[in-house]
Amino acid sequence: MTFYDLDFLEKTFIHYAKENTRSWPEKHDQIPSSPGQVKMGKELTKQLQEIGLEAYFNEQTAFAIGKLPSNVDDTVTPIGFFSHIDTADYNAVDIQPQVHRNYDGGRVTLDEKAGLYLDPQEFPALKSCTGETLITSNGHTLLGVDDKAGITGILGMLKYLTAHPEIEHGSIFVGFGPDEEIGFGGQRFDPKDFPNVELAYTLENGRPGDFEYETFNASIAKVHIQGTAVHPGEAYGLMVNATTLMNDFLSQLPADEVPEKSKGHDGYFMVTSANSLVDHADLEIIIRDFDWDKFTAKEQFLKDLTAKLNQKYGDHRFTLNLRRQYLNIYNVIKDQPYVVNLALDAYQRLGIKPSIQTFRGGTDGNFITQKGIPTPNLFNGGGNYHGPFEYVTVEQIDKLVEVLTTICQEHLRQTREGRDNSPLKKYW
Repeated sequence: MTFYDLDFLEKTFIHYAKENTRSWPEKHDQIPSSPGQVKMGKELTKQLQEIGLEAYFNEQTAFAIGKLPSNVDDTVTPIGFFSHIDTADYNAVDIQPQVHRNYDGGRVTLDEKAGLYLDPQEFPALKSCTGETLITSNGHTLLGVDDKAGITGILGMLKYLTAHPEIEHGSIFVGFGPDEEIGFGGQRFDPKDFPNVELAYTLENGRPGDFEYETFNASIAKVHIQGTAVHPGEAYGLMVNATTLMNDFLSQLPADEVPEKSKGHDGYFMVTSANSLVDHADLEIIIRDFDWDKFTAKEQFLKDLTAKLNQKYGDHRFTLNLRRQYLNIYNVIKDQPYVVNLALDAYQRLGIKPSIQTFRGGTDGNFITQKGIPTPNLFNGGGNYHGPFEYVTVEQIDKLVEVLTTICQEHLRQTREGRDNSPLKKYW
């Protein structure tokens, strides 16, 4: 059953999908990292104003910020929604969205000459889109579902609420931010742009009913290894080969705690870079775990290994620089269950079966949560993110619009009648 204007959702998504907003990690010191994000951010600001919001573009953070004021006399705390403007590190030049109406559940031709197809035999979740309006790329670029589908859903919700003033709600803030894909957008978000906002949601990936309020705890370790270079003909007792030392370090990492052997609630170490010469070597290792004690134990393991190898080879051969990147939002949300229960209650009202999952990564919500606004993740209605086989359906974006609208209504209802602060149940 259609909730909102499918034509608006389709045209809006396609319009923004065509814009090249790929973020560039090597330019992360720029805000934002790519000019296309500024263009789209200012365009979104204008659209928010046209819808009827108080809106502006924050030049310091590159967030487009909008506020839809409350239309009730009740004292109700504002809530917020976030989506990001940038797309992942994949070709975003000349994106050509393809619309497949009343998708028949079979193989979709992206580019017949190039032999590019989207096949449910390879991507079984496509079958769930049967009968819907499917949007894909032409197989040569990504589509930008992450997170232009989320942006479209938020705009649809705002259009719906302004067109239906009889629907009561408190103040709603929205933020469209840059550089989420390279880990800098949420870090730069200024909470002053969301005054008094109690809770918020990101719209990162997933299908209707998906919900994540756990993410990894994350650290990055940089290990510098100092060798001693001597002519090999005179090396006996003198040369210390940094490559040999590096291999010793790597050999002592837990062999089974790696991404390719991890799933669900498992954490891991991942060596993302290893470079060496005789006189020096450098390693980069990321640490991920949901469980706080296991996460800190992994950090301590690298500290202890560094100390052990310095004792073996001599002090200062190994130098460890350990930096935390983001923390599991559950660390905060477990003590503020209302933000989770509110979304689940909205799902229940709509007859949507929740699929609560761990988010094996991080979102802008990690940083925003640490800044005082607990921010779990909903969905945006797409699949196969970050590559040429991305897809989304207009109907699933429409379902997102309905969920967002219902959350706003449910927040007001529970403010009046009593909040659902039930303790969170362990779902894994």
